[in-house]
Amino acid sequence: MKSPFRNPLARRTSGVLLHLTSLPGRYGSGDLGAEAYHFVDWLVSAKQSFWQILPLSPVGPGNSPYHSPSSFAGNPWLIDLDALVRKGWLDAQPEESFEASRCQFDRVASYRMACLRAAWQGFLQVASTADAQAMADYRNQEAHWLEAYALFMALQDQYGEPWTQWPQALARCETAALADAASALSDELEFHSFTQWCFSEQWQGLRDYAHARGVAIMGDAPIFVAHHSADVWLNAELYDLDEWGESRVVAGVPPDHFSTTGQRWGNPLYRWEAMAVDGFGWWKDRLTHLLKQVDVVRLDHFRGFESYWEIPAHEPTAVAGHWRSGPGKALFDSLTSGAVPSLPFVAEDLGQITPEVAALRHACGFPGMRVMQFAFGDTPFNPYLPHNFEAQTVAYTGTHDNDTTLGWWQSASPVERQSARAYLGPLAESEIHWAMINALSQSVANTVIFPLQDVLGLDGTHRMNTPGHAQGCWAWRFQWQQVHEEGQRLAELTQAHGRNLPPSESHPPFEQEVAHEKW
Repeated sequence: MKSPFRNPLARRTSGVLLHLTSLPGRYGSGDLGAEAYHFVDWLVSAKQSFWQILPLSPVGPGNSPYHSPSSFAGNPWLIDLDALVRKGWLDAQPEESFEASRCQFDRVASYRMACLRAAWQGFLQVASTADAQAMADYRNQEAHWLEAYALFMALQDQYGEPWTQWPQALARCETAALADAASALSDELEFHSFTQWCFSEQWQGLRDYAHARGVAIMGDAPIFVAHHSADVWLNAELYDLDEWGESRVVAGVPPDHFSTTGQRWGNPLYRWEAMAVDGFGWWKDRLTHLLKQVDVVRLDHFRGFESYWEIPAHEPTAVAGHWRSGPGKALFDSLTSGAVPSLPFVAEDLGQITPEVAALRHACGFPGMRVMQFAFGDTPFNPYLPHNFEAQTVAYTGTHDNDTTLGWWQSASPVERQSARAYLGPLAESEIHWAMINALSQSVANTVIFPLQDVLGLDGTHRMNTPGHAQGCWAWRFQWQQVHEEGQRLAELTQAHGRNLPPSESHPPFEQEVAHEKW
């Protein structure tokens, strides 16, 4: 679906960062159900124009949405189970003792997938002709990625991971072997296609609801993909792999003042010259697909498109890596040649940014990011201080990779605290989160985004992710009893600083019995 918003990054707006899994809900994690609609209503009441989320794709190791088995698929754990009950495909589920403040991913995964398999059997028994036809139409429309993804997931269930350890003919995607496997596993392919159809229908329903109330969705595109993914398995020639399909080199970032050994992410690296042969067709398909789901895309690790850190796969750290040239503007020029006529992208240009990276961003016309937690030190020329912003900027108190603002304040150095007090005034001492929110909202940056944890003034125990930590991240959830008058306070700031988009008065707040559903 085409976005109804015309260049939403070009006007003064503000929004809130919250991933769907962080929503309340009785099934162990947030999803596309009633609480998501209620959150849209809360955004409208707070006069917010953006809801920023993390990648919608299935999660990978460590439950990270940035290490997914597919760049195209939606996370089946996000499917609203209550909607499947209302359709008559799933029996009403008894109450479970899931933790309210954290996602217990191990339990959530097994519980939700069992429910989805039961719903698939219910669908086979009682689905209406219209529903059956809608799913068939979806499979036909999305066959260019869906059939391979469904087969990949079915083979993973049968043989485990990584895909390089599957029978050789399957690992090498030999046509006859794939056809035989698809025939033998046809029921599983249909099940995984069913979950993707459910996700797509529910997501578009939620997005329609947000659009009708003036709320745009900002999504996220990780620059790299997981080795164990349908993307790499099916397109091995586009990645720097050896003859057995293993990575010769992997992605990461070099040592810096945050880490003496850098970060070894482990993702396979692209063969950009191979991708350029067909005009970067894989990227066109990926971003075209994503822009059917969201209105604006945050391009993660933008500097990697100019140059990226290549690490020999056998190295345990990032120290022995070196810089390689990325595709540069040629990639983005190819995207505007017809597949993606406009590029509503935000460049995540944090970290070690060279003049060449800045030049690429400006040449593409993308706004960059500024994070206020990086602003305070001993110079007024710090680019993260609001008085140094340019209008074409998306500014944050912090991102999903940062500590909460209160957590940052509690662990900040004496120099940072003194600098923040001098810049933000007395409010920094009592309410550092509101002092930062106010400063960013007053700035010339067209777009400002605040993590919900910062709006609520939560400490570092509510942090979403800690880069470099393989476990214990992504699990944070909020509860509505934590929300008090913050929405009204945010609305007043937004109104005062000219960032509000009046909501449509013709659409009532969400109620369960009148929820927008296509099916």
